Amino acid sequence: MRIINITDLSAPELDIYARMSENQLAHIYEPASGLFIAESPKVIERALDAGYEPVSILLEDRHVEGQCADIIKRCGDIPIYTAPFDVLTKLTGFALTRGMLCAMRRAELPSVESVCEHAARIAVLEEVMNPTNVGAIFRSAAALGMDAVLLTPGCSDPLYRRAARVSMGTVFQIPWTYITFDTLGLAHNKADHGIWPEFGMEQLHSMGFRTASMALRNDTIDIHDPELKQIDRFAVILGTEGEGLKTETIDSSDYTVKIPMYHGVDSLNVAAASAVAFWELGRRS
Repeated sequence: MRIINITDLSAPELDIYARMSENQLAHIYEPASGLFIAESPKVIERALDAGYEPVSILLEDRHVEGQCADIIKRCGDIPIYTAPFDVLTKLTGFALTRGMLCAMRRAELPSVESVCEHAARIAVLEEVMNPTNVGAIFRSAAALGMDAVLLTPGCSDPLYRRAARVSMGTVFQIPWTYITFDTLGLAHNKADHGIWPEFGMEQLHSMGFRTASMALRNDTIDIHDPELKQIDRFAVILGTEGEGLKTETIDSSDYTVKIPMYHGVDSLNVAAASAVAFWELGRRS
């Protein structure tokens, strides 16, 4: 390992931690896959377990021989940038969770078909733009019986630092991909924003999935309905914060499912709703 004590906060090799946005990192090597930043030893460890390649590490100097030592050994001969806590906070603009960041290479997005090949229960996220909600949904999906997660193009990136941290690294444990023309294997010459729901829903149905939109409408069925437990392959679709699912998505789904609520409450945060839905619909009779 190469331990490098930080003496110059303006050093260009620190740009990926201090002066580049996550979107810039994602596209830094285009057309090749870019980078993402993993935060905290647990998240980094799960990313390494999933086969992601580390590029460099930034950590608090007191952790080099402490809680981060095993991870550093796993990363091989990459730069390890270290500094005291206050210097790192000044550099990054936030307090590091357990004092460690790791820049890692992104993998190519897998196809929708490969992600869903062995899945019986999947989650589909439509335009969920808050990274915290995306991370929380992934954590619930991994814990409560979902086999894979699909995201429409407007969703926040699961590999964004906050999303991956909130997920406790489960974004590296459960298969996922975006629904795009490329991941659906469709020829195209237009932007991916037109892919959902028409083409994405068609693909789900062609793979044998029945689809359920989580929404409040007059024609909804109760989430406890026994019929839902009998479905062999089931896709649970959750919508964006505030607006919910598109009308076209609901209309093209096989079911519209509601969560019974009390005391006049008419909706739940999408992350909370996902946990309820996954717990109930992830179990089969």
